[in-house]
Amino acid sequence: MKKFGLLLAGGIAAIVLLANLGPIVGLAISLVIMYYSVKAFLKTDSTFKKVIWALIGLAAFNATVSNFPAIIGLVALYVLYVIYKNWKKEDIIIEQKSNDPFTNFEREWSQLKN
Repeated sequence: MKKFGLLLAGGIAAIVLLANLGPIVGLAISLVIMYYSVKAFLKTDSTFKKVIWALIGLAAFNATVSNFPAIIGLVALYVLYVIYKNWKKEDIIIEQKSNDPFTNFEREWSQLKN
C-alpha cells in the first residue's frame, strides 16, 4: 500500500512538474540575466552604462517575478526527489521481546559471540 501511495504522489508531482516546465525555464533564464546585469552594474563606472544595466536588471527582475508559479514546479521536483529516495527504503521490523527464557538466552548468546 505504501508503494501505491508513493507511485500516486510521484505521478501527480511529475504532472505538476511537466505543467510548470516552461515557467521553470523562464525563471532560470531571467535569473541568469539578472545576475549578469547586477555584476555588470557593479563593475562599470559610467553613469549611462549603470542606467542601462539597471534597466536590464529591472526588466529581468520583472520577468523573474512573473515566473513565480515555477516555484510550484520546483517543489514538485523536490517531492519527486524525496519519493525516489524513499522508494527503496525498507520497512523497519520491530522485534518484540518475549519473556521466554530460551529466546532470551539465544539473544544474549549471539550478543556475546559478537
